[in-house]
Amino acid sequence: MKSSTLSRFAAALVLGLTATAQAGQLSGAGATFPAPLYQRWAVEYNKLHPDVQVNYQSVGSGAGVKQFVAGTVDFGASDAAMNDKEIASVPADKGVVMIPATAGIEVFAYNLPGINDLKLSREAFVGIYLGKVTTWNDDLIKKANPGVDLPDLPINVAYRSDGSGTTYIFTQHLSAVSKDFADQVGTNKSVTFPVGVGGKGNEGVTALIKQSPGTIGYVEYGYAKGNGLQMAVIENKSGNFIKPADESGAATLASMELPANLRAWPVDPEGKNDYPIASLTWLLLYGKYSDSAKLADLKGFVSWALTDGQKLSTELGYIPLPEAVVAKSKAALETVK
Repeated sequence: MKSSTLSRFAAALVLGLTATAQAGQLSGAGATFPAPLYQRWAVEYNKLHPDVQVNYQSVGSGAGVKQFVAGTVDFGASDAAMNDKEIASVPADKGVVMIPATAGIEVFAYNLPGINDLKLSREAFVGIYLGKVTTWNDDLIKKANPGVDLPDLPINVAYRSDGSGTTYIFTQHLSAVSKDFADQVGTNKSVTFPVGVGGKGNEGVTALIKQSPGTIGYVEYGYAKGNGLQMAVIENKSGNFIKPADESGAATLASMELPANLRAWPVDPEGKNDYPIASLTWLLLYGKYSDSAKLADLKGFVSWALTDGQKLSTELGYIPLPEAVVAKSKAALETVK
């Protein structure tokens, strides 16, 4: 075989191998809340299916939805799901299928050396984020923590600076608890808090809390647990103080009912043992994919995540989906073509 023929053959072989490799690559972007779990799923699934590589970028729910709408990723992810306006912005020939993929709780993580299991009433944690409760020995905090030597230390508030489903869930709950909060701050993926400093992603807020004593912020339970942060015990609608844990989050989700579009939140759960701030988080898939190989890889990955992948949830600080939710998520996945 002549050298020119060999060169053409080699070039064709490289192109063929590259096309094969690319066919097995899935790109996703979005919520930081479930990112540690999604990235672990990618690793474990690749061990079982070496020909499929899943690359998930933790950029925040807002950015993830934008990339999904723009069509620059194969799937998106959001803790706030997609609203009707966002869904309508996706080309009609693609469509949108939202699939609950995992669940978790949000915590008030704080940095007060020597003070564990700090209790925060609903009035206190709303007051902190409205800038009305400004020191750790404020009477509202002392009332719920009798006998605890609370420091005369300013409260440093941390929040998400990026468009965030975590912020959506957090502000949704605080708006349900307090009309003042609803009127002054409201519910959205990005809001203007009257006090505090912003950090990008759950990672950024976690870093702010760790770096400065006296700081409090809202983060996903897994981030707080993984970084050894102190977590407040918070008051629920029934007036009970509930410690953040897998069991208290599962109690909240157990009574949750999903509508046909699978978009719902337990905004202010009423059960006496319910943890107050819990939520599902969603994978965003197109209703139709033009690449049949990519479609098969994506459905295989998501199907595995909804079954065997759920077994990894607890160790990373997430709540395995209730069986009823898994069944609805699987049914939704079947509609993706």
